[in-house]
Amino acid sequence: MPVESVFPRLEALLPHVQKPIQYVGGELNSTVKDWDACDVRWALMYPDAYEVGLPNQGVMILYEVLNEREGVLAERTYSVWPDLERLMREHGVPQFTVDAHRPVGAFDVLGVSFATELGYTNLLAALDLAGIPLDAKDRTDDHPLVIAGGHAAFNPEPIAGFIDAAVIGDGEQAVLEITELIRAWKREGRPGGREGLLLRLAGTGGVYVPGFYDVEYLPDGRISRVVPNRSGVPWRVAKHTVMNLDEWPYPKKPLVPLAETVHERMSVEIFRGCTRGCRFCQAGMITRPVRERSITGIGEMVEKGLRSTGFEEVGLLSLSSADHSEIADITRGLADRYEDEKVGLSLPSTRVDAFNIDLANELTRNGRRSGLTFAPEGGSERIRKVINKMVTEEDLIRTVATAYGNGWRQVKLYFMCGLPTETDEDVLQIAELATKVIAKGREVSGANDIRCTVSIGGFVPKPHTPFQWAPQLSAEETDARLARLRDAIRADKRYGRSIGFRYHDGKPGVVEGLLSRGDRRIGDVIRAVYEAGGRFDGWREYFSYELWMECSKPALDICGVDVDWYTTRERGHEEVLPWDHLDSGLDKDWLWEDWQDALDETEVGDCRWNPCFDCGVCPQMGTDIQIGPTGKKLLPLTVIT
Repeated sequence: MPVESVFPRLEALLPHVQKPIQYVGGELNSTVKDWDACDVRWALMYPDAYEVGLPNQGVMILYEVLNEREGVLAERTYSVWPDLERLMREHGVPQFTVDAHRPVGAFDVLGVSFATELGYTNLLAALDLAGIPLDAKDRTDDHPLVIAGGHAAFNPEPIAGFIDAAVIGDGEQAVLEITELIRAWKREGRPGGREGLLLRLAGTGGVYVPGFYDVEYLPDGRISRVVPNRSGVPWRVAKHTVMNLDEWPYPKKPLVPLAETVHERMSVEIFRGCTRGCRFCQAGMITRPVRERSITGIGEMVEKGLRSTGFEEVGLLSLSSADHSEIADITRGLADRYEDEKVGLSLPSTRVDAFNIDLANELTRNGRRSGLTFAPEGGSERIRKVINKMVTEEDLIRTVATAYGNGWRQVKLYFMCGLPTETDEDVLQIAELATKVIAKGREVSGANDIRCTVSIGGFVPKPHTPFQWAPQLSAEETDARLARLRDAIRADKRYGRSIGFRYHDGKPGVVEGLLSRGDRRIGDVIRAVYEAGGRFDGWREYFSYELWMECSKPALDICGVDVDWYTTRERGHEEVLPWDHLDSGLDKDWLWEDWQDALDETEVGDCRWNPCFDCGVCPQMGTDIQIGPTGKKLLPLTVIT
């Protein structure tokens, strides 16, 4: 039976909300398929506003992968702002997709991609608006399966009660495998109902179903063990890894937004994974091994993407794009190819030790010369050894001197505060470093109009990293340390006015830390915050630290733990961590050894260019590093008339 669009009811509400265009749909390259011609139907959600969610590569890739398949339908849904949420509740309009404005509750699957844990309350708002029970145990065969993915899904325990399943790792092949299992289950008459389908998914070894696992606790609050409560359910669930990215050239036709979004460009992922070994970086650890897309594969994706979108900028995405073995040939070839069209190229940020002026010139040849962004992460050389960020002060000064000497006038430096073993002196050295940058810039450029912006974020320990055992700095200590740094920068009469200072206070980081290393008991906190009005916790104007603390106390008092227990407490080697039964491929003993190396200030090299350090990923996952160079070149486009 066709599913009726809710747009006639929604349309009447749009004149009364801000930015109504974000709810209209119909973007260039969007897809609307016949409901009755499909037997498996996905609603894909990024649990944030349209302007953040639409450019998300993960959702865009899965949207296209699924819609290419015969008999499969995928539509997108995003979090609605509180003004529209209020009206939807008043007028009985359910959570909808932006493609055909179908009710989310009518789909077979609601797939939610979490880039950050601060989207959890938005998930609950969407479920409630969709008429889907918040608790997974209360859902029937008539409700969609709620499946979590994305980086935050590597520890889904805080939302275990709200989701039916989670997939960790790459999604391209996983969503197709899940689709075929759902299709077969439907054709066979839905044997075993909802639980029967979930058992099939869990039996693959690559889909985590929280309801099929029991968590047992020790008297002191720590976890004793996590154990399957059904036969045929694996003790550990493995991540998915896509090999040979050239076989997955998605998105082929990127979406072009109707409303303003955070990224106004087409993007191509030039490689996946990172083995630089930064100990704070969850993304680098969980996406191993490194898999490069070939130079010719990148060229084909850029060509098709520009032709289908009309964008004037191409973002070359990865965790460290300048590390691609053929980055010089890629940027030079693309700049040559699109010189007449004035298509600009960009990298998200550039490693200090990977920057060179030729690369920078190619990136700006066809576009505007904006500022350069580098991420030393730590202010002192000592702390950079702790975090395995192998960049010396000399490297940084030499790099910025090259940039300023070649005409750049603005450099942004990104640091973190609250890193393990960090002292006030480590942070105050950020001010010293920034003044040296300005001094060198004035020297090599002969000008005084140069700028250096220092941007600082709070460190949050993450699962599946060597710092997963580390204590987190409290909000009060973070704020005090940042205040001392701010005062040190402002006190410099000679250089202070040339140094910008941007930072976030420590409170959002504490909530993120609570969620990132939390267990199932945190679910009660999330629900209490949601019911008290918590939404859009990643947005400064909506986030309320006080609300999270008020809701945490009664929920956690019952369990004999508190927020500090989850955040500022250091874990021991033998402690069972909430995510230990989810296999990222990283050997837990190797992570512990790397944590000890951090405490000893010992650096570890990159296995792309050094012998294997036995992190465990390649043998555990049956994968290997895939890097070039291929020796191929990007040829000029030939116009056929």
